[in-house]
Amino acid sequence: MNNRLCAMFGIEAPIFAFSHCRDVVVEVSRAGGLGVLGMARAHPDRVEEDLRWIDAHIGGRPYGVDILMPAKYEDVAEVDIDALPPEHVAFVQQLLDEAGVPRLPPDQADRAARELLAGFHMTPRESLRMLEVCLRHPIKLIVNALGSPPRDLVERAHALDIKVGALVGQVAHARKHRDVGCDLVVAVGTEAAGHTGEIGSMVLWPRIVDAVAPLPVLGGGGVGRGRQLAAALALGCEGAWCGSIWLKTVQSELTPEIRAKLLAAGERDAVLTRTVTGKSCRTLRNAFSAAYDAPGAPEPLPAPLQNMLWWAHGRTRVERARAEPFLTYPVGQLVGDMNADSSVRQVVQDMLLELAETKERLDAMLD
Repeated sequence: MNNRLCAMFGIEAPIFAFSHCRDVVVEVSRAGGLGVLGMARAHPDRVEEDLRWIDAHIGGRPYGVDILMPAKYEDVAEVDIDALPPEHVAFVQQLLDEAGVPRLPPDQADRAARELLAGFHMTPRESLRMLEVCLRHPIKLIVNALGSPPRDLVERAHALDIKVGALVGQVAHARKHRDVGCDLVVAVGTEAAGHTGEIGSMVLWPRIVDAVAPLPVLGGGGVGRGRQLAAALALGCEGAWCGSIWLKTVQSELTPEIRAKLLAAGERDAVLTRTVTGKSCRTLRNAFSAAYDAPGAPEPLPAPLQNMLWWAHGRTRVERARAEPFLTYPVGQLVGDMNADSSVRQVVQDMLLELAETKERLDAMLD
């Protein structure tokens, strides 16, 4: 493909796959794209284990990592779960009690909460600690998911021949990414999973392309098939950033219960809420996020305290009981099209086949 990002990374197809699952990362890179491992949910030892596994199985193909290094978070790495506001803890506990979700014995609950939070990484200090692990491996790309990466990080990565990118949902932030030295920008429309803004992809992508030209741009948010990849390319992007589509694959990290809920969902079941992390985040509709819309509910805590609240006082109870109404996972509006299992390689092949068919169709129309 005559494509700058394919040339930059030595890949066949400009399909960049974000996933928390190492199997997905490997399979996308082996299929000709570039897998990017999300690191927000694992402690440094787990990241080291995953990267060693990737190195051993990826066959020398390039891959990257996605970090959460927010520009506006207070560094709360030392905040203990006992310091969370009591009224918010009581709200979560009462919500689960009324839903009949069994409580854990106090010692088990405390131990489980602290084990979960050991893998919780959303502060600058923790991100840097995780990054040190990554730099010991042959990664080719670092993407920051929450703001512009520090300039010294960009310079350090460049010295190691590692490219740097960052996610963006508005033009002003894209220019900041360009000015700190990023090699590419990921323009993420509101259709996307996880932390996302309010501007749709069709409007956002060409605006970002124009704002940071000639810097290459990846289009993210609502991309899971070849026609959507073709739309990104037609709007000036050099490729696509895909996340949700990999959740339907047999290689993904989803539990059977969440997988079943996701495959049965429609596009309106991917809701934008602050109840997940304290920042605007699109996730699968669930009883926890719905409870915050009810009269008398508290305002979600600022990030990352809201995430800590749920991890410490709700997640273990819900997962132990397999309480389906509360089960959730970050997913974009593409979920409405994800109604059957597939494999990573099949998704990539289907995207490229439909891209080629779309080109033939447009060639015929424009001849």
